[in-house]
Amino acid sequence: MITADPGPRSDELFDAGMDFLGSIVARLEPDDWDHPSPNARWTARNTLGHLGTSMQMGISLLRGEQPTWPDAERPGDLVEGDPVDWWGTIAGEATAALEGADLALVIDTPMGPRTVADRLAFPAIDLYVHGWDIAAAAGLAVEIPEPVIAFAHSYIDPFPEEMVRGDTGAFAPEVAPREDATPTEALVAWTHRTPR
Repeated sequence: MITADPGPRSDELFDAGMDFLGSIVARLEPDDWDHPSPNARWTARNTLGHLGTSMQMGISLLRGEQPTWPDAERPGDLVEGDPVDWWGTIAGEATAALEGADLALVIDTPMGPRTVADRLAFPAIDLYVHGWDIAAAAGLAVEIPEPVIAFAHSYIDPFPEEMVRGDTGAFAPEVAPREDATPTEALVAWTHRTPR
């Protein structure tokens, strides 16, 4: 019997996303961190700081703990010292937390009980979308792998629109992509970014 390919799991994308983002962070020059990113009102440094918060959430989930949120006026204020080293420390902690994590553990959330694997989906997607943001801020071209794009849609599309977009959602309204948009450009337009 032939079965459909289930695609990557959230923990696999989370793990691979560390390398995806790490390869981008390593390419930035010191001045690039102050450049504006496509993510509204944020610089590349602010985007990295936000990602660090998202990854700390993922680390807490992998440890079976409820996430807590740091208090900072700007996400970039959380980035201490060299951004490459700062990110490397977080990525190392995330990789260690992933080893042996109980992905089937159920945790109470504002959306009801969810498994760790389910809650890890958003931090995993963040690594790729915000990785694109940081690359774009530095004028670097990167492509988000198509299995990641498929995963993002399969996970997010079933949610009601009001949960996904608006003041309380993850994204603002979708931007219409160009007719010749690449899969990456179509994804970032779907997340309210103008790819080019």
